[in-house]
Amino acid sequence: MTDAKKKSAGDKGPDRRKKTRRKKLRVLVLMHEDLVPPDDVSGLSESEFHRIKTESDILGALEKLGHETRKLGVRDAVLPIRHAVEEWEPDIVFNLLDEFQGEAIYDQHVVAFLELLRVPYTGNNPRGLVLARDKALSKKVAMYHRIQVPRFFTVRRNHRVRKPKRIDFPLIVKSLVEEASMGISKASIVRDQDALETRVEFMHERIGTDAIVEQFIPGREIYVGVLGNERLIALPPRELIVDELEPGEDLIATESLKHNVHYQERHGVRIQGAKNLPDGIAAALERVSKRIYRMLSLEGYARIDYRLSEDGKLYFLEANPNPELANYEELAHAAAKAGISYENLIQRILSLGLRR
Repeated sequence: MTDAKKKSAGDKGPDRRKKTRRKKLRVLVLMHEDLVPPDDVSGLSESEFHRIKTESDILGALEKLGHETRKLGVRDAVLPIRHAVEEWEPDIVFNLLDEFQGEAIYDQHVVAFLELLRVPYTGNNPRGLVLARDKALSKKVAMYHRIQVPRFFTVRRNHRVRKPKRIDFPLIVKSLVEEASMGISKASIVRDQDALETRVEFMHERIGTDAIVEQFIPGREIYVGVLGNERLIALPPRELIVDELEPGEDLIATESLKHNVHYQERHGVRIQGAKNLPDGIAAALERVSKRIYRMLSLEGYARIDYRLSEDGKLYFLEANPNPELANYEELAHAAAKAGISYENLIQRILSLGLRR
């Protein structure tokens, strides 16, 4: 979602250094075939441009950086990827795929294929994608490392809901593997058994995935971007803000809140720097985010999501490998606050892929 429509005042620091000559790279940009931007985007409506903004922003940044790019739209076949790699011989693949053959969990197979082709690529490796994609698995790993998570249980498709006695209402029902708040609405928070069963059925039938049911934690929603392979940088924490909550309404990142521009404008939705954090929480966010990043074998870049409870406790919710990279979105704006311009962020992600 758009955090600002102008360049951040925090966009300074590394960009003030004397510019050095940068090697021109051949970059194959891999994206879903429905999201390949036209050469001229000026004729697109606001909603049409919003769909392809990430791809358009990254292509624009690569052009400003002086790299040679080629767009490749992919849906359900790996052969075009192999042909492009063998014929064009890119220095690196900029991977923007978050699904393959319509399945979110298949994105790791495309990255594994790139590894078999021995071509460098940006973002996360197959191991990190597998560990982070499954919200229950990532929470189990976090619990082993003594990182606090909400109590939870899973409900597989074609299985009945069996709520453990130790987990009390209210609960929130999510897809076990989908990202970007898919399937999350106000109805996702459930307060009795009937509502729980109805929402799990919705997740099974409409979204088509297993469900994870978590203890709902009232409080603040905090995001921390992390960059790096071995040496990690935790970016300044960001917070989800909604000005126009209805009386008694709980703050959650619904699908409409995340992706509907008109909804965002109507309700005053924005991401901003996390302010007035309790003592020790800022340091904990940096420390714990790096621990989670390493324990899930993440590389390149990722975003770690938390709830900060009303009594000041920090709960790890999920890790988002290869999160939204559009200019002025959460990760880019956090990077700007750390003194990394959008073009330098894209260049850093390229460099991390090459050094993998």
